[in-house]
Amino acid sequence: MKQLTFIFILFISFINAQKLTPAEISLINQGDINTALPIYQTTDEHQYKTLLSLSTEIDPLDKNTAILVKRMKESLLSTDGGVGIAAPQVGINRKVIWVQRFDKVGEPLEYFINPEIVWRSELQNLGSEGDLSIPNFRDQFYRSKVIQLEYADLEGKKHSEIVEGFTAVIFQHEIDHLFGVLISDKKEKEKNDIYQKVDAFKRSDSVTR
Repeated sequence: MKQLTFIFILFISFINAQKLTPAEISLINQGDINTALPIYQTTDEHQYKTLLSLSTEIDPLDKNTAILVKRMKESLLSTDGGVGIAAPQVGINRKVIWVQRFDKVGEPLEYFINPEIVWRSELQNLGSEGDLSIPNFRDQFYRSKVIQLEYADLEGKKHSEIVEGFTAVIFQHEIDHLFGVLISDKKEKEKNDIYQKVDAFKRSDSVTR
């Protein structure tokens, strides 16, 4: 009985942790809900702090989550060549991302709620990356060639898939944002890491995330 009570308490705590705060709800619904949310920049002290903060999970069934997802897509579409965006980039430290699927026919944009990389290959590729939140910055980075991803949709259904190539790079970049990791800081953090160098990713010289 004690064990069941403990599990129930953990479950309730998890559900409550996923709930959006009044401040987050206000930001998500600020202005016209059918338009883009402003993209945060590292050049603004307050916005930079948000970009460096750790994101938490979000309730897929909350109506405000659907609004956030929609407005994030509009934010991405408002950019010049952006191929991905994470919720911290619009001021919400929650686990939501959009990614352009270059690995699918038509290269569609798709959203992912509470995404998690549960496995990544040791083999890594080197490619150029920029960032929608970091003006005038681009550098070369190593990323795993293949990843296994788990995530939820707006109906709360769980999914798992294997992603590789350039699309896997975008996922890794966006999920870094959920941990407060920016590519402008990544070089210093990884300078002692050892990688197996292979050919650079295609399209990587012309896109930002």
